[in-house]
Amino acid sequence: MIMPALFFADTDEEAMRIWLFKTEPDTFSLNDLRAAPDGTSGWDGVRNYQARNRLRDEVSNGDRVLIYHSSCKVPAIVGEAEVVSNAYPDPTQFTAGHAGEPRWYQVDVRYHRHFPEPLSLATIRDHAEFADMELVTRPRLSIQQITDRQYQQILALCGIDEPRSASGAA
Repeated sequence: MIMPALFFADTDEEAMRIWLFKTEPDTFSLNDLRAAPDGTSGWDGVRNYQARNRLRDEVSNGDRVLIYHSSCKVPAIVGEAEVVSNAYPDPTQFTAGHAGEPRWYQVDVRYHRHFPEPLSLATIRDHAEFADMELVTRPRLSIQQITDRQYQQILALCGIDEPRSASGAA
């Protein structure tokens, strides 16, 4: 199936990045994101400083996001979403009535699609072209950058025939 090349509206294609966001499907799954109002939800609860810094300083409105289900029977990249806000303070960090200075941040993400074939961690590890992928080299980090090359390989392995790169180039 060929998807429209620019499903990510109002983005600066030169600056758009691709991220992998890890989530535990028992806590919040891609199905939960799809079921949220307008298919959109805050990506909250990130409590790692490097992941926080990426959310706060690098992840931007219009970026693509691969959703990775972790801590489950078959950890896998299961689908895709879009970042639809810039970072803002994560309200889940504050106790009721005590706002304080924000330490943690979140972005809003919107559901885009489930992949026809999820890409398991085992399959990723079996492919040499993913040896430099953060999911392999730094597996515990919950916000990871994906290269355009990795993104194209992931799409192909997930059964997506999409002739354009993440930056929109044919």
